[in-house]
Amino acid sequence: MISLISHSKALLTLAKDIRKKRLAIDLTQEGLSERSGVPFATLRKYEQQGLISFLQMLIVTGGIEEIIETLKPKKQTFNAIDEVLKSREKFTRKRGNRK
Repeated sequence: MISLISHSKALLTLAKDIRKKRLAIDLTQEGLSERSGVPFATLRKYEQQGLISFLQMLIVTGGIEEIIETLKPKKQTFNAIDEVLKSREKFTRKRGNRK
């Protein structure tokens, strides 16, 4: 399969999406490190630079686009303006609080 996005763009996109998922469940990097078994320094480097050997193997063997699509945060749908206003309050957090 031919990849339609650059390797660096794919890796950074995945890192950004995983960071968003981590923050959505209110986890710190340290907390995710402990729960996943990934060393803290590795996780931090991954979120900052998108570097991890597993993903580079996927780029070479194919399948990176499917992984990116799977990890994209789900878009919210709203039924009323009140829901929109409440959702804006939720998205101001930039850091997780719990481990």
